[in-house]
Amino acid sequence: MVSGGKAGSPVHAGSFIRERKIILDSELLVHAPELMRILTHELFHFVWRRLDNATRQSWDELVRGQLALPGELGWSAEWRKQALTPVDPDDGTRRWREYLCESFCDSAAWYFSGRQRHPEYTLPAKLRRNRDHWFARLLAERQLPL
Repeated sequence: MVSGGKAGSPVHAGSFIRERKIILDSELLVHAPELMRILTHELFHFVWRRLDNATRQSWDELVRGQLALPGELGWSAEWRKQALTPVDPDDGTRRWREYLCESFCDSAAWYFSGRQRHPEYTLPAKLRRNRDHWFARLLAERQLPL
């Protein structure tokens, strides 16, 4: 499966929100922890779509405060973060909105996986704690539309 560009880039999965469908690479079946991480990421695309504006704004503010430091909790957010320009956050560009969604989904996959180490977890520990607290608070307040 490939995504984007002329030749595309290999991907492990894809979500099709309007069709209510997720496609997963069959090779994930032999590695359960990676399957769960990627499936959780894909499921959270559906959660992102259902978040209210206040919750999305809260996520925007959290990650906006973390832009100065490199790193993310998954490659899909990492490469989008690296591609951002200085005007993207303030202008609310498509690049910025896609980064917000992917950082949310990667962070949810990290949060719910229980795994502390993975080659794609490059976000510094302090920033991980901020995201951990954000998800914990929303779960406690029942504000994640799961």
